[in-house]
Parts: sequence; C-alpha cells; structure tokens
Amino acid sequence: MSDNEAGVGGAARSRRADARRNKETLLDAAAKVFVASGVDAPVRDIAREAGVGLGTIYRHFPNRADLVIAVYRHQVEACAEAGPALLAGGATPYAALREWINLFVDFLVTKHGLASVLRSDSAGFESLHSYFLDRLLPVCAELFDAAAAAGEVRSDLTAYELMRGVGNLCVGAEGDDRYDALRLVDVLVSGLRLPV
Repeated sequence: MSDNEAGVGGAARSRRADARRNKETLLDAAAKVFVASGVDAPVRDIAREAGVGLGTIYRHFPNRADLVIAVYRHQVEACAEAGPALLAGGATPYAALREWINLFVDFLVTKHGLASVLRSDSAGFESLHSYFLDRLLPVCAELFDAAAAAGEVRSDLTAYELMRGVGNLCVGAEGDDRYDALRLVDVLVSGLRLPV
C-alpha cells in the first residue's frame, strides 16, 4: 500500500469517526431536549442544542419516530457500556452495581417518555423492549454476579428480579414531585447487602 493510499484510508476513517461523534452529539442533544420539553419538542430546539442545522437532523432522521427510537437506543447503549467500566474501575463489585443501578434509575425515570411514545406502535415497542432487555440484562447480571461472588450481596435473587424491582419502583416517578424513586431504589439495593 502506498503512502497516498494509506492517507486516503486514514482520512476516510477520520471522516467516519467524525460522523459518528456528530451523530452522538445530536442524539445527546435530542435526549436533553426530550427530557426538558418532551418528545414533541420542536426539532429547531434540538438543532440549536446540538449546534447543527435542521437539514442535518432530517438527513439522519427523516421523521420524529426515527429520532425517538435512535435516542432511546443511544441511551440504552450508554447504560450498557457503563456497566463493564464501572466494574473495572469500582472500589468493589457492590459499589459498581450500586452506581450502575443509579444510572439505570436515571434512564428509567428521565427517558421513560421515549418508550411510552412508541407504545402506539405495539410491534415497534415490543421490539424496543426486547432490545432494552437484551442489552441491559446481561450487564446487570455481570455486576450482580460479581457482587454475589465477592460475598457482598445475597445470591438468592436474579438480575432480572432486581431490574424488575427497580423498574417497578420507577413507574410514575417522572410525574410526581413527592416521590423519589432513587431513594426507594437505594433502600432496595441496600437490602441486597450481606452483613460484613
């Protein structure tokens, strides 16, 4: 391979990396606007937050449903990718599990509206829910199993039961200022802890 060919290949990789970063910036901006103003927020607000033109958004996401689905998937991926990093860098597996559960609660409480919008398309919602479970359940299981193997938490539960319990504690939390889902989830996660 000549130096010229290597330079062209490197430039193409750099453009793809830039495009990926730009799309992630756009999805992060859309998520922020959706949390603040709902999924019906004007696209111009998302463009302003992302620092791009309207054409850029419509080029990537021709309709709002495409954008909502992409934001939801992007948020699921961020939550999934956090698990291994927390486990690798956490003081203990239990500390990593607890921190990941806090991220999961934030996702459930602030992004719940994204999924509820898609419920009108039951097939699309089911597909998205399966994706959610397929990506996040293994992450939770890895963290939970590591904490159980370290003797930090009880081992007679499953990661699915834990996620289901956390999810149930988060239902309706986004619309009720008197209810603090994170505080109740903290009680649940503290109850997993084995005496030291």
